[in-house]
Parts: sequence; C-alpha cells; structure tokens
Amino acid sequence: MATLKEILSLLRRQYGPPVLPPAKGPFELVLWENACYLLPDTRRREVFEGLRKQVGLTPQAILTADRDVLLFWATRGGMRPEVRVFRWLEIARICRDQFGGDLNSILSQTYAEAKRALKQFPNIGDPGAEKILMFCGAAPGLPLESNGLRVLTRVGCGREHVKNYGRTYKSVQDAIASEIPRNPKKSAEAHLLLRQHGKEVCRNNAPLCHDCSISALCSYPAKTR
Repeated sequence: MATLKEILSLLRRQYGPPVLPPAKGPFELVLWENACYLLPDTRRREVFEGLRKQVGLTPQAILTADRDVLLFWATRGGMRPEVRVFRWLEIARICRDQFGGDLNSILSQTYAEAKRALKQFPNIGDPGAEKILMFCGAAPGLPLESNGLRVLTRVGCGREHVKNYGRTYKSVQDAIASEIPRNPKKSAEAHLLLRQHGKEVCRNNAPLCHDCSISALCSYPAKTR
C-alpha cells in the first residue's frame, strides 16, 4: 500500500501548492460553503469576495444589507438565488441569536460540541462541519469528502464498501491514521490536493488515468491505460 506522504508528494508535484479558501474563521467558512451550487471554485471565490467588498462578512452586515445586492451575488452563485439569499440571512440570524454574533466562540468547545454547533447552519452536515474545523485548525484528523476518499481507496488506503459510505470512510481513516499531518495547514493542503485530484483526474466515471501522477500506485481494477 502506498503511504499518504508518498501520495501527497506526487500530487503536490502534479498540481503545485493548493490554494486555501479566502474565508477565515467558522462564520466566513459557513458562508463559503453556501456561496455557490454546482459551480467551479473560481466562481465561489468571486461570489465570496463580492460579498466581502459590497456587503461585509459579519452577521450584522448581512442582515442589514440591500437585498438587491445580496440577490445579485446570489445569482452569480448559480440556480435558485432566492434560496441562497435566504440561507445567507439564516446563517447571519443563527450566528447573532445563538452565538452572540461571534461564531469563533465554538473553537473553545470540544470537537463534538463544535460540530453540533456548526450543524445548525444551512447545508452543514458532519462532513462540512469537520472540514470547517479543519480549516480553523481545530480538527483532530484529516476530514475527507467524496473525491478525496475515492482517490485513497483506489490506491489501496482502506477498502471501499459500495453500499456503505460510512464503512468506507472509517476504513480509509483507519488506514491513514498514523500518517495524518500534525500541522493544521498541512492537513488542509492534503484535503485540497486529494479533492482536486478526485475532481479533475481520478473521477468517479471515466478517470483520466493517463494524466495521473499516482497511477503507478493504483490498484483500481477498471483503470484505463
């Protein structure tokens, strides 16, 4: 089985250093997760920075913002912009009413408590909460989303259980537990590199194995030549 360090080294050589999200702190990261739907990260960044410049990234700024300005940037974020505006306002309301306007307070809580707090917000489940806490330097491991998980199972880190995503996730986490970077920034970079490789090359259907820097490590039965 390939080591996580070996995999990440090859991916870093293929893609270069990953670009971290511009969002800082849990509140901004919740907004970042809700900025777009089914659009590239470049558009997500555009919407997020547009909100920063024209509205402000605080609960009070969002709640008092001109609704037409919010709708403009929500439209840049993809389909159903009115729902996106509602979610941004709901995020701001929850932060104001439940956390006194300062979501950074959850970072002093236990990991389980911080996850539960984040799951009160729209579109934030366990994976999203774990990712947000990772970017805040408060996650004990290496949270993965589906793309990164797929990459690791295909190179033999853990075992895929087709009908049970939870078992697959645990299998991979157990396999890499001793290799997870201790530095929070390194964990975030690992997450992003695995995600990028899964989205661009190691795709669920028709993977581009001829463009894969870790193909020699891969035991995926259906890989192409």
